[in-house]
Amino acid sequence: MDKMPKWADILLIPLISVVLALFASGLVVYFIIGENPFRAMAIMVNGAFGSAYGWGYTLFYTTNFIFTGLGVAVAFHARLFNIGGEGQAYVAGIGAAIACLLIPWPHWSLALLAVTILTSVFGAAWAAIPAYLQAKRGSHIVITTIMFNFIAASLMIYVLNNIFTIPGSAETASVRFPETTHLPNAGEFASFLGFRSSTPLNVSFFIALVAAVGVWLLIWRTRLGYEIRAFGHSETAAVYAGINPIKITMIAMLISGALCGMMAINAVQGESEQLRLDFVAGAGFVGIAVALMGRSHPVGVCFAALLFGMLYQGGAELAFEMPAVSREMILVIQALVILFTGALDNMVRMPMERLFLSFRREG
Repeated sequence: MDKMPKWADILLIPLISVVLALFASGLVVYFIIGENPFRAMAIMVNGAFGSAYGWGYTLFYTTNFIFTGLGVAVAFHARLFNIGGEGQAYVAGIGAAIACLLIPWPHWSLALLAVTILTSVFGAAWAAIPAYLQAKRGSHIVITTIMFNFIAASLMIYVLNNIFTIPGSAETASVRFPETTHLPNAGEFASFLGFRSSTPLNVSFFIALVAAVGVWLLIWRTRLGYEIRAFGHSETAAVYAGINPIKITMIAMLISGALCGMMAINAVQGESEQLRLDFVAGAGFVGIAVALMGRSHPVGVCFAALLFGMLYQGGAELAFEMPAVSREMILVIQALVILFTGALDNMVRMPMERLFLSFRREG
């Protein structure tokens, strides 16, 4: 029997961890910077959720983190630590540029379909090599995926300097994608909510939500998902049950890489509408924290992604409105959230387990 209800594991414990992290952040803001932590928190929340402008950027970041968080979560279910989301997204961005620049699309919907396929394929392909090395050669997946991030970054520099270049410009970016590949943003499909044409939020947000539903169906409603979870709980028992560990390692990492790569739909085709050097901007690593905080469950991942989207957008507003709080201090707040939801998880989990067990005994 589980020590606590599933809802408590997915929602309650992360919520308590976030409250503790924000409390610790408030102490840092008050004692080290000398600013009012309540005012700082109000600025962050208002900057992220107080206007259509804030919502647009918050949900834009959230979309990136949903993709990378889901990717990491699928790997977690197979007890694989995919730290290569950055590299997989980088390579997928090249796939997005190929789809948008080399094929004359008559409508954005067709371009979106092609970009979705190519970003998935390129991301999965980049994850396939570390997966093969883990499954066949015993190379540790953490080491290989980290190394492949650096290779992908170097590959991106080469591509932008030698293939997708802007004639007569030293800018490290591709030419702008054709108009027919531009995705509708919230200013076009949700202007009644106050969004403007400048918002980065676009239709890829809905693709991220569909991906979350798809991951839930895969992991908890299919035989493959059962095999992935069984392998993650016990490789020995899974092998005894006839589950092929090489197959599960490869499939889980391919799905993980595909999901991480799909963030390029939002960042490359949706927002920048061109391939830029640093479009990933740490989303692959944030995806690890999102998956940990969301307990590798799609619902938890979506809420955790929203939280980090708020920290990104609200943090930018805080750095602008309260100059004493630097961008580096925003990183400290994000790090505290990761610390409390990841490394210090048992500090909250163990007392909560004892509390729920005591309720059951009394009942």
